Amino acid sequence: MKRSASQLAAGETPPVAAPEELVYLLGQPHLSDYLDFVRDKAVGGAELSQRALADEWRKANDLYYALEQAEAGAADGAQCLPLPAAMRPLARRLARDRYFRDTYDTLPTQIRMVELGRLVVSQSSVSAEFSAELRRRLHPGMPEEELFRFCLPTDRPHPAVRARRVSSERWLFTCDSTDFRLHRAQLLKPARVKDLRTFGPVSDILALMVGFGSNFMSVVRSEERLLLQNGYHRAYTLLAAGVTHAPAVVQTVTRKDELKIAANEDVCEDPAFYFRAARPPLLRDFLDPRFGKRLLVQRMQTSIEIEIKTRTSTGYLV
Repeated sequence: MKRSASQLAAGETPPVAAPEELVYLLGQPHLSDYLDFVRDKAVGGAELSQRALADEWRKANDLYYALEQAEAGAADGAQCLPLPAAMRPLARRLARDRYFRDTYDTLPTQIRMVELGRLVVSQSSVSAEFSAELRRRLHPGMPEEELFRFCLPTDRPHPAVRARRVSSERWLFTCDSTDFRLHRAQLLKPARVKDLRTFGPVSDILALMVGFGSNFMSVVRSEERLLLQNGYHRAYTLLAAGVTHAPAVVQTVTRKDELKIAANEDVCEDPAFYFRAARPPLLRDFLDPRFGKRLLVQRMQTSIEIEIKTRTSTGYLV
């Protein structure tokens, strides 16, 4: 049973959630990441043999080395096709969506049908439990318009957010979604805020907002490769269900400075691994039992802590 924000504010400890099953991609890119993840996140992971885990990872890494010869260039030339006619009106409508415009306002952007199996991946795990929930929304003969909304939703439910004031100037917000984040601060006039309670006249309001991202399925295109940036669970679920192509937002980058805008930190730190390696990790590898390791892990949550620090000074004009 979930606790309300008021209960959390009163100091009650939220109940411990049941573990969930993840599919973890072995063999790439770093052994230390896998060892740390199992030790810190997996149920009973601290008691598992580090040597056995390293052997398991090394076996998968050896398989990737073999694929560098057998499947060299497998990520090159992944299909990025025009949308079918039934999806084009939805794409035009999406392009006018305020969340879409705010998210993709810098780089050249298109909505295309991308080849799922050959998408390069940088994320190391997906939730098998969440994927099962998504799978229930798929069905044989799914209309193209429904597939578009599955991949690029403009209206979707959000998990609950728990808010707690931890001191006079600190607040803590937690949510089960990894898409939970801090939004840009905004300066507002008092007339725009209803039910404002103050001890005197107010000139301005600084709004620090927490919420969710647009969460559209998106990829980064660099030359002949497509890297999956957002929407891992939907892409994984579709591929597992036998869908080969799906609509996604495609951002094209031509230099490292642009990559910093479109891709996550791991990709920006080692772009050659994802865009130049003979056989980088691909989305389809999650479905290969030689690479996709099933792990029971403690359920994760995202926390945002906001602390207010102010400084007032008064002096003579010079």
